[in-house]
Amino acid sequence: MESACTCGRNGKDIQGKTAYLGVVMAGIAGPGEEDGEEDLCMQCGLCCRVFGVGISPTPENLYSWVAERRLEILRHFYACRTDGTWVPCTELDALEIGGIAKVEMRDPGTGGYPAVCPFLRRVGKSRYACAIHAEKPEMCRNYMPWVFGETYFPRCRALSKREGESAWSRIR
Repeated sequence: MESACTCGRNGKDIQGKTAYLGVVMAGIAGPGEEDGEEDLCMQCGLCCRVFGVGISPTPENLYSWVAERRLEILRHFYACRTDGTWVPCTELDALEIGGIAKVEMRDPGTGGYPAVCPFLRRVGKSRYACAIHAEKPEMCRNYMPWVFGETYFPRCRALSKREGESAWSRIR
């Protein structure tokens, strides 16, 4: 079963959570999670729509996708070998991954850059989910827009809500 993007929950076991349109939704305590644990992500999909096209999987991500023949994921990526040649990731062998210099997300039909992440799925009026949540790239797993620094995203709706409810935001 596919699962929802939980923006940085690092692929926790999500069995037992509520499914909606075949996608497991976040925000419901699963095995090993405390009841009432707050899930900051509102699943608005904004971060995935803005940054999703810049996804670059790690060699470990590529290796697991190649080894498991996850062609539905690999078809969205092209790899640049150290000799400068580009190849669709569907054509890679696991032993070739060490010779990859760069990986970019591409539209499998045109070879161009996609407008949004191809794995983002609309599951409600204003809710989105990751179609490859269990296998999503490391950079997606670790993305937390509410953490200042490299991943901070001030347009995040959850962050805006959280800051609006903060006692510090009311002090002027």
